[in-house]
Amino acid sequence: MSDAKNDTRDGVRQFNVGYDDDGIRLDRWFKRHLPETSFTTVAKWARTGQLRVDGSRVTPGDRIKAGQTLRVPPPEPVIEDTPDAPRPKRERPPLSEDQIAYAREMVIHKDLQALVLNKPPGLATQGGTKTSEHVDGLLDALQYDAEGRPKLVHRLDKDTSGALLVARTSRAAAFFAKAFSGRTARKVYWALVVGVPSIDDGMVDLPIGKQPGTGGEKMHVDEENGQAARSRYRVVERAGNRCAWVELQPFTGRTHQLRVHMAAIGHPIVGDGKYGGAAAFLTGGVSRKMHLHSRRIRVDHPDGGSIDETADLPTHFAESLATLGFDIAKGDAMPFEEPKKGPPPKAVLKQRAKAHAKSMRKEHRGERRRRGSPD
Repeated sequence: MSDAKNDTRDGVRQFNVGYDDDGIRLDRWFKRHLPETSFTTVAKWARTGQLRVDGSRVTPGDRIKAGQTLRVPPPEPVIEDTPDAPRPKRERPPLSEDQIAYAREMVIHKDLQALVLNKPPGLATQGGTKTSEHVDGLLDALQYDAEGRPKLVHRLDKDTSGALLVARTSRAAAFFAKAFSGRTARKVYWALVVGVPSIDDGMVDLPIGKQPGTGGEKMHVDEENGQAARSRYRVVERAGNRCAWVELQPFTGRTHQLRVHMAAIGHPIVGDGKYGGAAAFLTGGVSRKMHLHSRRIRVDHPDGGSIDETADLPTHFAESLATLGFDIAKGDAMPFEEPKKGPPPKAVLKQRAKAHAKSMRKEHRGERRRRGSPD
């Protein structure tokens, strides 16, 4: 927390930067501690030299350190209906006892700085259009004895299950954010995919961008304008040529990355109709739900050491493995190693991606013709 004291002579306020705010941007400090002060006002104070850190001029984007002293001008009078007028805070509805119990059942790791949850499939990480039930809305139940509300530091797709890291302090949130942006955090996913990749241990290196005409709701391989994306896969077991159980590791963090990459090489994730179409669903007792699970997460801890947690499979995924005769112990026995060096087989991957896209276009054309034909 940040301690404050006022200079009664001219209304100038002084704040001591707390341990939890070490390393954050100055504008973020205002959002946390003086949310009624707009960014426009902070920028004006900085520009005119009224805002100081340890006596020196600063900009809103400068980072501050624990122990420093902030000199903050007195609050400015707010005129109603102006851009600086603070918006009333939207109150979150209180959680029911069932919601609190549901949230706490997800916790598989808890310490002073972090929680790890095992998110069930079908629960969104954050809210959005027509999404009222989500992890973010349940975080009040996970505050326990901490001073502040827990904070999300990464996300999982709604239909993807498994390990989800949550920070319990602002300092931990900043630390974990750096770990994810710097790619030092490691995540291992399990998936069932249609068919069997011809290479048992491969790296998919295909750029990803938003697919035009989908409003950003769907991604695709975009060689021209996409962002770099790399995913490693390793085959754990196979069920003939019907499907394979694979371990996946994303080395970048693009939206729907693993789903797009596996579909692009011709092996969509079982249950992923969005990227695999009708071909993504198997018969013979295999669930139609998404078979993508964040099995393990390993990340350095802000207080030293590391967090290394494994999340149990959801019921439908475990039952599908059993139906196909797969042994869960084989997946956990895979060595947790760095990816092999050397360039990925880009030419092969690009050829497969184009072939898959072509087959999907043909399939969709066939679906449109069937829909347009008379009964």
